[in-house]
Amino acid sequence: MEVIFTLDEIGEAAKKMLAITEGHKVLAIHGEMGAGKTTFIQALCEAMGVQDHVSSPTFSIINQYINMEGEIIYHMDLYRIKDEAEATGSGVEDCLFSGNSCLVEWPEKALGIFPDETMHINIAAINANTRKLSFQHSTKISSKLINN
Repeated sequence: MEVIFTLDEIGEAAKKMLAITEGHKVLAIHGEMGAGKTTFIQALCEAMGVQDHVSSPTFSIINQYINMEGEIIYHMDLYRIKDEAEATGSGVEDCLFSGNSCLVEWPEKALGIFPDETMHINIAAINANTRKLSFQHSTKISSKLINN
């Protein structure tokens, strides 16, 4: 399945993605630098009822938000993580298996610690204003998904 959207439609695309991925607590967001992972996660958090400012956890690794229902949502950015051991030591694995919603940028840095039921989403720029989302349920993701 694919979802194609313009940046003006990002809020609706986020709601559509949440409907597609319903039941999946861990969403691994793949994409090249500048593809719009953080911007899309901001839209996802808004669609999930987060009212706080959502920012990239590039340096903190993990940001925690609480939505209007009191549910915890973790936003993780593994870009600076070297390997699975560092991710585990940073608390990433604890978040992934907490039962709370997790939105993870750069998951390929530590794929081995992700739950089997993780939904992998690739975001790709079609042009300066249009993005494409592709979905795959499995920890055994293909390089095609990561690189498209």
